[in-house]
Amino acid sequence: RDTPGFEASIMTHKVAKRAVWQTDISLHGVRVPVENRLSGAHSFKDTSRVLTATRYGVAWEAVGHAIAAYEIALTYTRQRTQFGQPLASFQIIQQKLATMLANVTTMQLLCLRLSQLLAAGRMTDGMASLAKMHNARMAREVVADAREMLGGNGILLEYHIARHHADIEAVFTYEGTDTVQSLIVGREITGLSAFT
Repeated sequence: RDTPGFEASIMTHKVAKRAVWQTDISLHGVRVPVENRLSGAHSFKDTSRVLTATRYGVAWEAVGHAIAAYEIALTYTRQRTQFGQPLASFQIIQQKLATMLANVTTMQLLCLRLSQLLAAGRMTDGMASLAKMHNARMAREVVADAREMLGGNGILLEYHIARHHADIEAVFTYEGTDTVQSLIVGREITGLSAFT
């Protein structure tokens, strides 16, 4: 941190991931001595291994947001009454809850299988990207449906959906956007790289 040209400041005014302190780092002509080089880091392939591991974690993070949103929506619709009966008794609400549960279950199973492959030393970059891409998309859908089911209360902090809604947008983007994940998966299934 004492290297000339290194600047770091805590990011402020974030809408998403507010519980996490993140730093904006600027490097201006910074020279790093060879003795400070990360051991084992020689090329972007080494960086890619780290990204694969973090994408695996992000796939699980998406599951967490989706489960939380589903549980909040289920609890809310059981307790909130409309026209003298719980919201959960209406067909559209039950259809949405069923779809949300199907998405959550699919996400969990994908992560379970990926965990088994990781433990066996068989997880690939494409597998981690597929899980991150799929789960971030599905979690985004689940959280949006939950927010909609809570109506106007869905934007109030006391119900937490707005926080999950903002956070899942960050999850959808970091560790590589949805488009980047699809290109990694595409490279693995076709053997051809679209990155130039």
